[in-house]
Amino acid sequence: MKKTLVIVGLGLIGGSMALALKGFEDYEIVGVDVSQPTLRYAAEHGVGDRVTESAAEVIPQADVVVLALHPQGILDFLKAYREQFKPGALVWDVCGVKSAILEAADCLPDSVDFIGCHPMAGTEFSGVEHAFAQMFQGSHFLIVPRPTSQPEHLALLERLAAYMGCKDVHRTTAQAHDALIAYTSQVMHIIAVAVCDDPTLFDCKGYEGSSFRGCTRVAALDVGLWTQLFSLNEPALLEVLDRLIGNLQSYRAVLVTGDRKALAEKLAHSAARKRQMDLPGPDLLE
Repeated sequence: MKKTLVIVGLGLIGGSMALALKGFEDYEIVGVDVSQPTLRYAAEHGVGDRVTESAAEVIPQADVVVLALHPQGILDFLKAYREQFKPGALVWDVCGVKSAILEAADCLPDSVDFIGCHPMAGTEFSGVEHAFAQMFQGSHFLIVPRPTSQPEHLALLERLAAYMGCKDVHRTTAQAHDALIAYTSQVMHIIAVAVCDDPTLFDCKGYEGSSFRGCTRVAALDVGLWTQLFSLNEPALLEVLDRLIGNLQSYRAVLVTGDRKALAEKLAHSAARKRQMDLPGPDLLE
């Protein structure tokens, strides 16, 4: 008899996961979404083995549940369905913030094993119509176990990640994850939108270089999603923003002096750090 793996939320990530996991071991992949257009598209394009709008019908029978909703949606879903998960089930999420999600998961009964996860993949697009099975090829898969996490569930997550094409699985803490994401992802999105707030933006249309396009690529973001991500990771993000503001002010200060030698030394220091960063090195997630 087949086991059941339910993916709640068939957007870009959830839809891609439903495509990537088809045929995984002895699991039937069931997609759940409340949007009728999303369900129709998923059914017509084979996103998962089957789809439904009713989480209540499939959650009690699910051996594995993946929460691929917006952050607040995950918090709300955990609270609403905390008594409906199958005893012994593995529940995990794909959210880019871990501390708030793991705190919310404390509401689950002891019989349900929740493990925080973050497959580090995505595009600037959203919606199931942009989902593709190769989304996770070569990506990192981060997991945040809890003290009660079952070894067999951790092993299952490693097999799931490998099947989707992830190049590795890293175990880390919620705090380390959120600090990493604040620096490598969230502040980059803030830089992109802040650059687009410049009053001369539209005067430059048609004259943008590749560096400008690269910097602002993610600025046309999903406002609802990133509002939640920024808000739920506020402490870590504020620390990174404060450091960035200090670094920008440092560059401004040396420019004001007109001291080209000091400016060159500062640029050389930053450029050397970037080159060093590009060299193979140890994993700093632990």
